[in-house]
Amino acid sequence: MTGQNKAFHLERTPFSVLLLLASCYFLLTVSSCGYQIHNRAALPFKAIKIGKIENKTLEPKLQDRLYTALTEEFLKQGVDVSPAAGYKISGTIHQFDLRVLSEKSDVAADYELIIKADFTLTDPSGKAKEFKNITSPFIISFSGTGPLNDLIASKELASEQAMKDMAMEIVASLIYR
Repeated sequence: MTGQNKAFHLERTPFSVLLLLASCYFLLTVSSCGYQIHNRAALPFKAIKIGKIENKTLEPKLQDRLYTALTEEFLKQGVDVSPAAGYKISGTIHQFDLRVLSEKSDVAADYELIIKADFTLTDPSGKAKEFKNITSPFIISFSGTGPLNDLIASKELASEQAMKDMAMEIVASLIYR
């Protein structure tokens, strides 16, 4: 071996060992923390029907946003959304609260949005499983000290995000538990 080849060989070896150890550590960490990799064949169902989404709050159009969010999330997870599917999910939005988090000069500045819903999954045999008080797993907040139009727009965006997060939570509950 020439001096140049020997130096290259010695420098490369520690990096390879380090890369191998890091890969092993990553695989052990992921496998021991409860995460699992699922393929489409392992899903409990291949298609689902989204039934009635009822809005029992005073906030308009939440049911439409939740329907859209559920459809998008199921499709992301590889589950077809079809009116002919054997499994059916339906839901009721029963809480929409807008809470003040902070004030500036006696005017509300930051808000938190809380939306809760109950869901029912019905299998092809008619057996139903209920999921109560599903909410966004994340805190949905927004600021609003400007004009009323800006505040309403911010609230709309926050409620849309809350619906997406809620859909993510219920779809994950159905698929992985």
